[in-house]
Amino acid sequence: MRNQLRLLVLATTSLMMIAFLVPLAFLVRQVAQDRATVRATADIQGIVSDVGTKSPEEIRLTVEQLAVTSGRPVTVYLGGQVLGTQQAATPAVQLAMRGRSLTVESGGGREIVVAVTGRDGTAVIRTVVSPAEGSAGVTRSWIVLFGLGALLVALGVLVADRLARTITRPITDLSDVSHRLANAELTARAAPEGPAEVREVAGALNHLAGRIQELLRAEREQVADLSHRLRTPLTALRLEAEGLRDEEESARLSAAADALERAVSGLIQQARRRTDPETAEPARCDAAEVVADRAAFWAVLAEDTGREMSVDLVGGPQPAAVSADELAAAVDALLGNVFAHTPDETPFSVRLEAVPTGVLLTIADRGPGMPAGVARRGVSGGDSTGLGLDIARRAAQAAGGQFEIKGDEGGSVVTMLLTRP
Repeated sequence: MRNQLRLLVLATTSLMMIAFLVPLAFLVRQVAQDRATVRATADIQGIVSDVGTKSPEEIRLTVEQLAVTSGRPVTVYLGGQVLGTQQAATPAVQLAMRGRSLTVESGGGREIVVAVTGRDGTAVIRTVVSPAEGSAGVTRSWIVLFGLGALLVALGVLVADRLARTITRPITDLSDVSHRLANAELTARAAPEGPAEVREVAGALNHLAGRIQELLRAEREQVADLSHRLRTPLTALRLEAEGLRDEEESARLSAAADALERAVSGLIQQARRRTDPETAEPARCDAAEVVADRAAFWAVLAEDTGREMSVDLVGGPQPAAVSADELAAAVDALLGNVFAHTPDETPFSVRLEAVPTGVLLTIADRGPGMPAGVARRGVSGGDSTGLGLDIARRAAQAAGGQFEIKGDEGGSVVTMLLTRP
């Protein structure tokens, strides 16, 4: 906008200066020519009385003296004699011999002839204003005029730039605040400056930011309430598990209850991080440790369902810019899809390798494959909520990485790229 305003003022002032200066320049030239003509006419009028009363020899001396002092040719045509600058009679001189004074434009400049009636008949005084004399001082005046015009245009552009800055600076500040809000800096606020419309937008943006904080705070409180509501049934479930006679079954159910409680606690921590991102610590974990832990957990179920599970994990530590809870939830979602949407005894593999930008997790199976678009939230290829793959995709994006699914009738391959913190 600032550049557009400068260009608009530049174009407007330039057109105004052109419309003003061009006619003024022609007027200056015309005034200079008229001034030179008036001077030459006055010089001729000064010797009119001499031409009408004095002898030819006296007239000759007067004319020659005038030619020297004025710097222009002066000729007197008297009774067939040519006194002063020798010049053949021109049509203007011949016309003046009939008693008519006049001024005409000629190739050599502006010709001035004056008819004088004397004792020896009609005499004609002739002089010529050269183009150089008629344009004396015009170039300097033009330079001054156009220099002044350029100065006024530059001054107008400078004032327009200052005015545009007072308008665009608050808009730029609004843009910066909106980007900061988009980057989870929820305490960012816009200063109400500039025109009334911009101040109104700044107030609306500040109100929106405050409303977002309130909604996130309410969401965090709801998650906290949910965790408290779940603690009672979790406690009851743990007590039931501890009361089982089968120690192996009791341990399994207790471990499941502990995992559920950890998942709920992880949700609460994530909600708090998103609500207060400035006070929360940056998310990070050891990807090798988390993937190894979840692979060991699912290996038991793979053995029970007759699935061949291949695990190839790079040695740790392998830091990733994602929390351990989010990465564990993503791995569980991906492996859970393998068990839920492939027949028993379908082999699959889990591979974690280090790449230049971070770590790459690959989970592949030899099942029927997944249809296109199942990574979108709420989309499922079977009877499920369709959130599992979306959880993994958001975890990869939170870590600044990528999430990709490739599938056909020969199986599916899911990759998660996690960048380093």
